Amino acid sequence: MTAEPPASRYRPAERGRPAHRPNPRPSRKELSAAADKLLPDVITAGLDVLFVGINPGLWSAATGWHFARPGNRFWPALHRGGFTPRLLHPSEQKELPGLGLGITNLAARASARADELTAAELVDGARTLTAKVARYRPRWVAVVGVTAYRVGFSRPKAVFGPQPVSLAGAWLWVLPNPSGLNAHFTPQTLGAAFAELREATRQQ
Repeated sequence: MTAEPPASRYRPAERGRPAHRPNPRPSRKELSAAADKLLPDVITAGLDVLFVGINPGLWSAATGWHFARPGNRFWPALHRGGFTPRLLHPSEQKELPGLGLGITNLAARASARADELTAAELVDGARTLTAKVARYRPRWVAVVGVTAYRVGFSRPKAVFGPQPVSLAGAWLWVLPNPSGLNAHFTPQTLGAAFAELREATRQQ
């Protein structure tokens, strides 16, 4: 994982922007070497929401930060949705458990694109996720990507939002994929989708 700089190099956050953090641009060689790497979870027991990505991208695997690729809209959506008091940089992911939040992935293997995963990998990942949820007991599980959820959990008609089933005792929600490649959702509509989940967590 890329080391963070000393705190003295950080700038305070202003106008909803994240405090200054390094944004290393992995070389082609580093990205190639990141294929099939595993990215550690950001997780602890008793979280309010455990967010579940599809799988790490090469940029995330190379940096050690979830949803790290520039253009990915997870962190802005998290802030727009009211989960974080300011926009966090991916390098600040260790602050999430203090906010009751965590991140894992449905499939552990890093790849350039999510569609490189096989159905078998997603099904196996769903089993692993179920065991992980049973162990860490988050109140909510939010899968970020409806297609991966449909395949992994064999629910081909699943839609966005709350699901009619629980996962190892946790309430289950499906969010849109925040990848910049998902043109069906704008930053505003992604933020609104995250905000809907946020409101549900407050009511439960």
